[in-house]
Amino acid sequence: MAQLDILLICQLGMGLFWIITYILVIYKGWMDKKYGMPMVAICANIAWEFIFTFLYPPNDLQRIITFIWLVLDIFILMQFLRFAPTEYRRILSKKTLYASFLVTLIFSMLMILGIVHQFQDFEGKYAAFFQNLMMSGLFIGLLLRRGNLDGQSMGIAVCKMIGTLFAAVGFYLYFRTPLITIISMATLFYDCLYILLIYRMKQKILVR
Repeated sequence: MAQLDILLICQLGMGLFWIITYILVIYKGWMDKKYGMPMVAICANIAWEFIFTFLYPPNDLQRIITFIWLVLDIFILMQFLRFAPTEYRRILSKKTLYASFLVTLIFSMLMILGIVHQFQDFEGKYAAFFQNLMMSGLFIGLLLRRGNLDGQSMGIAVCKMIGTLFAAVGFYLYFRTPLITIISMATLFYDCLYILLIYRMKQKILVR
């Protein structure tokens, strides 16, 4: 199989499994009446997807995939804005929470644009891989902070990991940069840890 064919498969696999991940986040969030993605991850995702859909689209196929991610992340954002105030009401007012979200979104946009121009990374690969690693840690943090499976599921964890694996293989074949390889390995490690933690939490729930 030619390298370009493998790259296309990786691109489609990455796009499909992260689309499924976002759909599962939306579904589980509405079922549990909880937001399923941490605020910083939502801001970083929306900023990246906006930039690489409308400002620096790498190619037509990826532009379509990225736009679909953006639309789904807007629904995830709506869940956060609806359900997060209740969860944070003891420490933050609704106005403060929404202001924090807006500031985080603005800084996310500026930092991603800074990475693009600092490293001439008009494909968005470095920002994307750093964000994916950050998301893996934030999902684990959200799970441990809540101490339950509200907004989280094994399907979300597994599909995120598979999407990450497709991205890691594709970028390794095409770029083979040491930094992205290390970030990919770290992300896969934390994705596996996330799966393990969800499995153990499910087992505890069954025992109860």
